[in-house]
Amino acid sequence: MENLALIDSFSEFKDDKLIDRVTLMAILEDVFRNALKKKFGDDDNFDIIINPDKGDLEIWRNRIVVADGEVENENQEISLTEAQKIEPDFEVGEDVSEEVKLFDLGRRSILALRQNLISKIQEHDNTNIYKQFKDLEGEIYTAEVHHIRHRAVILLDDEGNELILPKDKQIPSDFFRKGENVRGIIESVELKGNKPNIVLSRTAPAFLEKLFEQEIPEVFDGLISIKNVVRIPGEKAKVAVDSYDDRIDPVGACVGMKGSRIHGIVRELGNENIDVINHTNNLQLYITRALSPARVTSIKIDEENKRAEVILKPEEVSKAIGRGGHNIRLAGRLTGYEIDVFREGVEEDVELSEFSDEIEAWIIDEFAKAGLDTAKSVLEQDVKDLVKRTDLEEETIDDVMRILKEEFED
Repeated sequence: MENLALIDSFSEFKDDKLIDRVTLMAILEDVFRNALKKKFGDDDNFDIIINPDKGDLEIWRNRIVVADGEVENENQEISLTEAQKIEPDFEVGEDVSEEVKLFDLGRRSILALRQNLISKIQEHDNTNIYKQFKDLEGEIYTAEVHHIRHRAVILLDDEGNELILPKDKQIPSDFFRKGENVRGIIESVELKGNKPNIVLSRTAPAFLEKLFEQEIPEVFDGLISIKNVVRIPGEKAKVAVDSYDDRIDPVGACVGMKGSRIHGIVRELGNENIDVINHTNNLQLYITRALSPARVTSIKIDEENKRAEVILKPEEVSKAIGRGGHNIRLAGRLTGYEIDVFREGVEEDVELSEFSDEIEAWIIDEFAKAGLDTAKSVLEQDVKDLVKRTDLEEETIDDVMRILKEEFED
């Protein structure tokens, strides 16, 4: 049974790799036929008989008997003298079947054959893993921390499949230890070479949406639908919800008594502050709700340019903008409108871009990132608070304040 020197047993491959019988036989035959082509130049006249259950195989070479001295193709034909060494009663024109042993292929061919077999089975495994995880894209998945690198965390699931959680897909406050279970959403699955590349994400808005499905029965059952989710991972999120059943309060059902239902989601996301609001087709009302917890006095909407001017009482402005401009930024992403905030009772204001000859563009951009794009919106802020909310030095902010004050003093 020298054929078993190549593989301990085909049944072991079948059991270890969970390959069905038909697939295993197809892989084995393909590997052996490639080896025969390299050795003999052609494999059309070979029969390969595989028995995976017994861990055995037979290779038979079929040739036609021709008269001595008339052999033109040694792979397809055999001389009468050589044929009669196999069976004395062979005659010209008859078919001869001769078993080929693996050692006949040569040591180098056997080593290449073994490597090719391992490669083919690995390729089959990778294809199956790719298909399995491709079907799971957009779903929550749990895996264990295997290795922590500078730019990514390598995870392994219960079946030893490798998943990658890149640094930019981690919540800023995430801290992992080896052996710890991590939840995320399967964001993408690609084949790189023949190896599946499975990327997990904890920052995707879809992860928050799926957490709502897992933790809130009404969302899972379809009684409450999630219309939109926007996030600044680890900081703040806004979720717009709706219900087709008037008897159900979608916001109350999602938040729960004293926040009992949403607490687990908040904890999973590193204490991310989550605002749940009622979705509505009334645009003014939707923008008003999106700016929660601020109370809006009035709104002027420019549908053509997708802009909204919002008037608030002075004490509500900072609430509307939020820490680091997070609230107004998320409200804009949730509604699809660029929101400009104005203080009630102040008629005159000037866009910061109008001061581009005195204030550098990158400084104006820094204020815009914090949700401040008019002179009055900057002037009503505290300097020390602006230092925290932007990447600007206190001296730079003081200079800007001086320039803006001069505009209104004039």
